[in-house]
Amino acid sequence: MVEKTKELNPLGYKPVGKLLKSLAIPAIIANLVNALYNVVDQIFIGQGIGYLGNAATNIAFPITTMCLAIGLTLGIGGASNFSLELGKGFPEKSKHTAGTAASTLIIIGIILCIVVRIFLEPLMIGFGATDKILEYSMEYTGITSFGIPFLLFSIGVNPLVRADGNAKYSMIAIVIGAILNTILDPLFMFVYNWGIAGAAWATVISQIVSALLLLIYFPRFKSVKFSLNDFIPQLHYLKRIISLGFASFIYQFSNMIVLVTTNNLLKIYGKNSIYGSDIPIAVFGIVMKINVIFIAIVLGLVQGAQPIFGFNYGAKNYHRVRETMRLLLKVTFSVATILFIIFQVFPKQIISLFGEGDKLYFEFATKYMRIFLAFISLNSIQISTATFFPAIGKAIKGATVSLTKQLIVLFPLLLTLPRFFGVEGVIYATPLTDLIAFTVAIIFLINEFKHMPKQTTASNLDKK
Repeated sequence: MVEKTKELNPLGYKPVGKLLKSLAIPAIIANLVNALYNVVDQIFIGQGIGYLGNAATNIAFPITTMCLAIGLTLGIGGASNFSLELGKGFPEKSKHTAGTAASTLIIIGIILCIVVRIFLEPLMIGFGATDKILEYSMEYTGITSFGIPFLLFSIGVNPLVRADGNAKYSMIAIVIGAILNTILDPLFMFVYNWGIAGAAWATVISQIVSALLLLIYFPRFKSVKFSLNDFIPQLHYLKRIISLGFASFIYQFSNMIVLVTTNNLLKIYGKNSIYGSDIPIAVFGIVMKINVIFIAIVLGLVQGAQPIFGFNYGAKNYHRVRETMRLLLKVTFSVATILFIIFQVFPKQIISLFGEGDKLYFEFATKYMRIFLAFISLNSIQISTATFFPAIGKAIKGATVSLTKQLIVLFPLLLTLPRFFGVEGVIYATPLTDLIAFTVAIIFLINEFKHMPKQTTASNLDKK
């Protein structure tokens, strides 16, 4: 069975380095472009409105994070099971998995859109909006809520398209949407003078285009052929998808909890500092967007490796699983180290892209950025490890690694440190968490490979 599967799918025999490159580069570009939806908005809003506009998009960002939580749960979970079943030689189960994931994304997207629109004002206040920020955040989120179903669909279907071996198409779908967003942002904001509403409509239109491009790919799947019945959600497959994608949900949902908590802590403790509440909230949003760029690159590398992990683990090619993980850790750590140097050397120049501010604004922004991103090299290994486990069907371990970072360590530190150090305590909570979470991830990873069978049924065709 394994030899037959290898002949059918290059994931089982092509050199790991070439596979990772071909799968990861399009994923990185797609993720970066997806991240730029928010970054470009932030830049244009900051240049056109000022840091209160930046603060408004930061208040709205937990909703995007919730979309990431749900979309990546169904997308990565679906893609993991899709690859695992293909590796085992069960294409029927693969297509039922993909169909269930896609239809569920649409249903949840519509429900989430309605909920956000009904509870818009209390959500914005709960997310940490001050009196000055509330009006901007409600205007922006009220419009972008229309794009939630399309954003959710794009996030979730992307990993499925990559699992089918067409990483290039998934990249193109997102890139086209981002290019459109970049064109429409200045047009709507500065030519038509729509202000922050213009940035919001540009985002929604771009999300619709990306979602439609991904939708029309389903008849073109190479590894399976769909019928309409495949898109009827099946509880059995949905449970499996959620279990495999739960680590992604834990990471993103806990990230949303951390975002909301941090905004409110900055609002409370910032008010008692020389910076006030609005500057810290705005700066936090900007630094988080910069961090999202780092995460987009690392996740792109991990998502490129995910089909290789899943297929070869399912086919019992354990030597290829080990080889892929070694290569992945080397590349992610190297990329993160380069970004670390850039962020530490040029913080003010990077912050300036998001608009002007006074001396206090740049003083706080420079300090926050340097401290917040101090351990991103170690963070890259933690992210790689958390995503590796669900890719090989071990969702509980992946969820544990993710949960350790966001809720078990970071959340208590956020609630504790500001009591002693004020607004400074909020800043230092993240690098301390990165250090502890890295240690936990390494322990889990070493233990996993220690117990993974060393024998493999694979031949040496994949040697470089």
